[in-house]
Amino acid sequence: MIDAVLLPNGTSSVMDAEARSAVFRDLQLRAYRIALLELRDSGLAWDAVQDASEALIRHYGDRPVTELVPLFYAILRNGMRDQRRRHRLERFLGLWRDDPASVDADLASTEDATVGPEEQAFGREVGARIWWALTQLSDRQREAFLLREWEQLSIEETALAMACSVGSVKAHHFRALRRLRLLLAAFTAEES
Repeated sequence: MIDAVLLPNGTSSVMDAEARSAVFRDLQLRAYRIALLELRDSGLAWDAVQDASEALIRHYGDRPVTELVPLFYAILRNGMRDQRRRHRLERFLGLWRDDPASVDADLASTEDATVGPEEQAFGREVGARIWWALTQLSDRQREAFLLREWEQLSIEETALAMACSVGSVKAHHFRALRRLRLLLAAFTAEES
């Protein structure tokens, strides 16, 4: 079976089913990192990604390939929003405890094993700073930044995924970049 697949850089290509599965697994891993950042729980993050994957296949399998990635992120965004709502209630009821150590361990498990220990330590330090800075953004700013910068979606695809206008995406993305520059510049100034 041969299908066209949207590659991470936004181009479309014809691939067999095995190659398509590999691209989809890569998309799921990138989406997991976003979900982990948002939900701060590895189990919930994987659940959200799997639920989004199943919903995409079940409801939108007949859509053009160019629409699949933005639709996937829109479904994921809605699923994460539902998870956050549930957990706000659980926290209010005292049933939820955030465990930052488990989030750090999950992120560390995605590191490249071919990199030396010094480089890994430096990467973890930089990653922790970036992680912290991303958590300081509003939900919409963080979402626009992650979809535009990390996932390389176009402005139009990001607008579709975020269910907002192109102008709104541009504004949120600009504000996120400005805020991240300020937050990360503070870290650079501390080191000097």
